[in-house]
Amino acid sequence: GRHYRNHLPLFDAIVTDPPYGIRAGARKSGPRKDGEVRPVLDEHRYDHVAQTRPYAVSDVMADLLNVAARTLKMGGRLVYVIPSMLDFDESEDLPRHECLRSVSVCYQPLQTELGRRTVTMEKIKEYDERKSQSYLENTWVNGAESAEKVANIRDRLLEIAKTKPGYEEKAAIRKQKRKATKEAKKKAKREAATKKVEEADLGADQ
Repeated sequence: GRHYRNHLPLFDAIVTDPPYGIRAGARKSGPRKDGEVRPVLDEHRYDHVAQTRPYAVSDVMADLLNVAARTLKMGGRLVYVIPSMLDFDESEDLPRHECLRSVSVCYQPLQTELGRRTVTMEKIKEYDERKSQSYLENTWVNGAESAEKVANIRDRLLEIAKTKPGYEEKAAIRKQKRKATKEAKKKAKREAATKKVEEADLGADQ
């Protein structure tokens, strides 16, 4: 994105909790289909809503570390949270960047199979614009294997949940609750609309 300060570096620290798709998938600005970029007419700029497209978790992390390496001052810190399951290996599965070094990794268990790590990194080397593509390509030590460990956590948790006793019954109860909540919202919306019409009619009669 654009920033009112256009000289680098910008920040002493970056602290963030990136989207990993456990509750909602990450998205980024861009056309839904490749090659469909069209200019926005001046008369539409004031209320234009940009299209978005899916943003893979592996790309989220690669871009995060790359942006931090570009915009942090020397010695500046990047702090982020990353979810992980039992097969996650800190020595190989954490994303990396040539300009950043790992300072600390703090693990917090959330469920039997799921936890999260708060990772702190420090900028130790100046960013080289000529190597930007190389930085992105070398984010994951084991490539797709490491990236996938943080990319499909929602699906993996669901598969584990399905193997536990009583899953079907609990899922049915949750479905009924969601349906009831949805119906209640629709009813409230209808009643509000009816009340609005009645108030308008009453005002017209007066």
